[in-house]
Amino acid sequence: MNSPLFKQMMKINLKGMSNYAFGSAFYILLMFWMYPGIAQNTGALNELMLALPKGIVNAFGVQAGFGSMEAFISGEYYGLILPLLLSIFSIMLSTGLMARLVDQGSMAYLLSTPTSRRRIAATQASVLITGLLLIMVVTTAAGFIGNALFIGDRYEFDGSRFILLNVIAWMLFFAIGGISFFISAISSDEKKALGISGVITFGMFGFDMLGKISENVEWLRFVSLFSLYRPSELASGGGNPILALVILFLIGIAAFMAGIITFSKRDLPL
Repeated sequence: MNSPLFKQMMKINLKGMSNYAFGSAFYILLMFWMYPGIAQNTGALNELMLALPKGIVNAFGVQAGFGSMEAFISGEYYGLILPLLLSIFSIMLSTGLMARLVDQGSMAYLLSTPTSRRRIAATQASVLITGLLLIMVVTTAAGFIGNALFIGDRYEFDGSRFILLNVIAWMLFFAIGGISFFISAISSDEKKALGISGVITFGMFGFDMLGKISENVEWLRFVSLFSLYRPSELASGGGNPILALVILFLIGIAAFMAGIITFSKRDLPL
C-alpha cells in the first residue's frame, strides 16, 4: 500500500464516506427513538405479522418480531435500508477509485510515479474497505448512543447481537465491494463498470428477495451472497454467523486479489 496515495484518496472521498456514515447513524438513532412507542404495541404488531403472507414477512426480514430492539431494527433497517445504502456506496466508490480514473485519464498520472500497479490497486482497495468500515463503526456507535438515550433499562437490548449484526453487514459488503472492485479494475469505461456492478449487486439482492417470498423459487437465494446475511435470525440468536463470516471473507479476499492482480497485468488505454 502507498501511504501518501491512501491519505490523498481518503481526503478526496472522506466527505462522501461521512455523508453515508452519518446518514446511517441518523436512521439508526431514529429507529431507537421510535422503538418505545412500537414496544407498547408489540402484541398487536406481532398479530398483524401473523396475518400477513409468510413470503412477505420473510422478504422484509421481520420474522423476529418486535420483542426486542435488535429484533425491531433487524427488519426495519438491517433487512432493507442498510443493504441498499451500502450497495450504492460500494458500487459508486469502487468505480470511482478505479474505472473512473482510467476513463478520465487520471490513472496515467498515478502510474507515472515509481509506485507499482499492484501497490496502487491495493491502496485503492484499502480506501474502499476503510470507507465501509467507517460507515459500520459510526452506525454501531450511534446504536449504542441511541440505546443510552432512548432505551436504557426499559426494554431488552442485546449489545452483542447488535455488534454481530454490524460485523456481518460489514463482511457482506466486504465481499460485494470486492466484486465491484474487481469489475472496476478490469474496466476502462466508468459507465460500463457502474452498470455491470449494479446488475450483479442488485440482481443478487433481488434473487434473495424473490427466494424469500416464494418457496417455488427459493433456490434463487443460493446464487446470492445476500443469502448469507440473515439479520432476523441473528437478532433472535439463530443462524450460523461464523460460517457466513468465513465464506464472505474468503470471497471478498479472492475478489480484491483478483482485481489487484488483473489490473497489474492488463493493457490500459492511457
